[in-house]
Amino acid sequence: MRTTLDIKAYLDKDEQKDLLRLLTAGSVDDGKSTLIGRLLFDSKKLYEDQLDALARDSKRMGNAGENIDYALLLDGLKAEREQGITIDVAYRYFSTNNRKFIIADTPGHEQYTRNMITGGSTANLAIILVDARTGVITQTRRHTFLISLLGIKHVVLAVNKMDLVDFSEARFNEIVTEYKQFVAPLGIPDVNYIPLSALDGDNVVDKSDRTQWYAGTSLLDHLETVPLDNENNFTDFRFPVQYVLRPNLDFRGFCGKVASGVVRKGDTVMALPSGKTSKVKSIVTYDGELDYAFPPQSVTLTLEDEIDVSRGEMLVHPDSQPLIDRNFEAMMVWMDEEPMDINKSFFIKQTTNVSRTRIDAIKYKVDVNTMEHSDVPFLSLNEIARVVLTTSKELFFDPYQKNKSCGSFILIDPITNNTSAVGMIIDRVAMKDMQTTDDVPVLNLPKLGIAPTHYDAVEKAVKELERQGLSIRIEK
Repeated sequence: MRTTLDIKAYLDKDEQKDLLRLLTAGSVDDGKSTLIGRLLFDSKKLYEDQLDALARDSKRMGNAGENIDYALLLDGLKAEREQGITIDVAYRYFSTNNRKFIIADTPGHEQYTRNMITGGSTANLAIILVDARTGVITQTRRHTFLISLLGIKHVVLAVNKMDLVDFSEARFNEIVTEYKQFVAPLGIPDVNYIPLSALDGDNVVDKSDRTQWYAGTSLLDHLETVPLDNENNFTDFRFPVQYVLRPNLDFRGFCGKVASGVVRKGDTVMALPSGKTSKVKSIVTYDGELDYAFPPQSVTLTLEDEIDVSRGEMLVHPDSQPLIDRNFEAMMVWMDEEPMDINKSFFIKQTTNVSRTRIDAIKYKVDVNTMEHSDVPFLSLNEIARVVLTTSKELFFDPYQKNKSCGSFILIDPITNNTSAVGMIIDRVAMKDMQTTDDVPVLNLPKLGIAPTHYDAVEKAVKELERQGLSIRIEK
């Protein structure tokens, strides 16, 4: 009986551990896969058959000489092992006594930027590896910019291969100083710096005697203690409706996942876009009813009044509403092998809402290696730009930096069904570009970011407004 209770207590404790999602990023041969493999090995999270296979594979195709090649734990594709590089995102799960982890090992090559965006889209923390010999290079800057774009708040700069520079404190400080200068304008709130040797295990799980000058913690200790309490937005209630559940005449509920905020029984909620209000009658789950729900719980809400709410619409608190608009600006990463056709119409999926959309303008493309802005007529695979979009129906959104769940979207090619792009909403289109002269509104199309290809459509819309008695002057 004692054993049964102990097992139950252990399982209950394990159930209550929080989950840290992290990704590794860095240039080719910086040791991302080796670091994760070493982390799993030294924390005793590998089974005997995995260790036997790792030892065999290291002798047959490893790149670590007589030593075990820990990268083979992550690089499982034949092409990855032949070339000694990471191509696809590899996920590994492990846990310690304090926390659960899901690690995404992402590629370092620029041509696999979209794979890194995919791996980082759900990450809470990013480990950026640099080679102690080469320091901060172009790809280090590129990965850091992408991480800031994804809104990842916690970053670890892991200065790897310290054994190849004799664990020099001066070299470590030089790299840290250079990186601090680059990362300061990006606004990442939490950046830590750890010297390590992934191959030898220095400062990976345990502190190393070879870095007596380093006063910080090991990598695993940092991962176990980094705070995650502020990762969700618990202020603004957003409930995108995924499905209307009507099993019989006596029950009508709205199913979905709480994207942000907290909802309680008895709360007044507003349905968007109708604006009708009601009160939450019950919060239903498979395990029974709840008094309140918070992200990322999936629940069914029933309301006291029979109001019309459908898939793609949203329930919110009336005193905390999202932006509602058809026009907005966003940072967008092009994910399709086929280059962008700016005259093409796409499907946009944001939360559970799907609409038609067009790309009105590309304000500028960001060179992720130099951070320079440039004007381009279209985007190609892995390119990133600030764009202006117009949807066929109103979307309910928040800026991505405020609310990831309601500020992100994907563009879908209506012909191939490929994911053409992913985007992070910045804000609605700034109406400060609307000026007034002699009481007649002036619409400055270039300042609004409207492409010349859409001028005719704007002029037709303005003429229709003029027929209804509203005067607007267009400037091109």
